[in-house]
Amino acid sequence: MTRSAVVINPTKVVDVAERRRRIVSALAAAGWPPPLWLETTRDDTGGKQTREAVDAGVEVVFACGGDGTVMACLGALVGTEVALAVLPAGTGNLLAANLGLPDDPEAGVEVAVRRGRRKIDVGVVGDRAFAVMAGMGFDAAMVGGAPERLKRHLGWPAYAVSAVKHLRARPMQIEVRLDDRTPLHRRARSVLVANVGRLQGGIRLLIDAEPDDGLLDIALLTPRKLRHWAVLAAAVLLRRDRTPRMEVFRARRVEVISDRPQPRQLDGDVIEPADTLSVRVIHEALWLCVPQPADAPDLAEGSP
Repeated sequence: MTRSAVVINPTKVVDVAERRRRIVSALAAAGWPPPLWLETTRDDTGGKQTREAVDAGVEVVFACGGDGTVMACLGALVGTEVALAVLPAGTGNLLAANLGLPDDPEAGVEVAVRRGRRKIDVGVVGDRAFAVMAGMGFDAAMVGGAPERLKRHLGWPAYAVSAVKHLRARPMQIEVRLDDRTPLHRRARSVLVANVGRLQGGIRLLIDAEPDDGLLDIALLTPRKLRHWAVLAAAVLLRRDRTPRMEVFRARRVEVISDRPQPRQLDGDVIEPADTLSVRVIHEALWLCVPQPADAPDLAEGSP
């Protein structure tokens, strides 16, 4: 019989007991036994709990929290046969938004029990894996500057409020190394290294990014004035073929070297500032529970 675990961030859920009841009931209705229930803490954001679940022999780990919880869980599942199922409960929920994963916990459980699976790539920075994107410069400052209280009340627009404060920040002089190509030199405001292309609010920044193509999509943002930011934003929002002040490249390995330490983020979680950002991709490193096509056979009672 299939076994599962729920790794939940209690700070992202209003009523943990009610969320637990709904998840357990949905699993029971599908004929699954009660899951292991593992809550994150300030010191253990999901990785330790996920490793505990893998050691217990589970076949699916439900990550119930924000993008940081999802990132911690997937880092412990890379290279295993255990599938990750996302039950969004945060502000951005970027992996869920990019791959069409439902917000409702019962619907999220149904996705897992129907055994729709997709093997996706992950990016790696040091010893940390991510599924959405890494960033250096403006975007990381924007993420770090959004107060938690504002995110709870406004949701993703809190990042837009934070962005306004950083539009006039000084650009960084960078060298960008893509695989074995000749290094690029730019005066940039932000560098994004993406596995998927959608940002907060459903904004599609990198239209060709796919989570299982074995490549990272790299965006270099080079606006110098507020007018440049406005033109860039309009082009993205209107989905124009060409985006001024943004260059896009693709590679398996990326190294960004700045003239001074910069804010950095992984999947919306701020990490320590540094003057470098080195990213590599691991192709098809993670099993992810995804919705089955409408005409797919129901595998809820079969083997995964």
